[in-house]
Amino acid sequence: MDEAPFPVVGVVIAVVSSFINGSTFVLQKKGILRARKSGGTYLADCVWWGGTLAMIVGQIGNFLAYNVAPAVVVTPLGALGVLFGAVLASWLLQEHLNLIGKLGCVLCCCGSVVLIIHSPKSENVTSRAELEERLMDPVFQVYISLVAILLIILIGWLSPTHGKSNIMVYVGICSLLGSFTVPSSKGLGLAAQEAFSQTPSSDGRAFYLFLGLLGVLVVSILIQFTFINKALENFSSNMFEAIYYVTFTSCVILASAVLFREWTALGIVDCLGILCGFVTVSVGVALLRISQEAKLTWSQTKAKKN
Repeated sequence: MDEAPFPVVGVVIAVVSSFINGSTFVLQKKGILRARKSGGTYLADCVWWGGTLAMIVGQIGNFLAYNVAPAVVVTPLGALGVLFGAVLASWLLQEHLNLIGKLGCVLCCCGSVVLIIHSPKSENVTSRAELEERLMDPVFQVYISLVAILLIILIGWLSPTHGKSNIMVYVGICSLLGSFTVPSSKGLGLAAQEAFSQTPSSDGRAFYLFLGLLGVLVVSILIQFTFINKALENFSSNMFEAIYYVTFTSCVILASAVLFREWTALGIVDCLGILCGFVTVSVGVALLRISQEAKLTWSQTKAKKN
């Protein structure tokens, strides 16, 4: 049996997209700082809009890469964006991670790659009817309900009181929304094929499903966008990007596993790999948090002396 050719085009697109995505938060943070210094709003800053445009282009690149290369090849390359973002932030924003922070960043990237490699592979859903069946599965309904409850608690209670002091509040909101955005993105293609075909279904269910998924996707992206900028207003871009990459990836893997019933295909080796990856990223996040607290303590001590 001939081996499948290596997806060079997909890898190249993924690498370029990773570097573009890595610059997104740095440019937006730069725009926020410029606007804060001038006393205006970052919505009128060209650098901030450059970061926003980079986000759009990067996501389009990711979409193209996933269509020409396997996800198991494309997704780990996203870690390159985290490392590039850290380098760019040290140059444009003078955000320098200490040794503990750098180690935490590397562990987050390595752990995420391990998680992705050992995560269950998606079962192909090829029809609107099959997608509807998966969406109405009781296990997925319970999972989505729990995610929605967590989002209500984070957005309605924790964000106003603890968002500016705890980076995990904003990271949690943006990452949990991935449980809605990724399945919606995957489902839109299937629903659109039937909704806009020459012979649409007589009951119009495909069209309503398409509108529903589109609405969920748009609302989720807008909320993510809002809280990403809130996070960048209060925390360093490289720290936010590293932790956000880890938690978003984990949430997406979990949501896909529940929706597509992928847990049934997990073997012992994959379970151990996922466990090791989870432990690694947990240590990385903890180190980044320790680095943040140490920097904050040092800044407060220096301010008291002055």
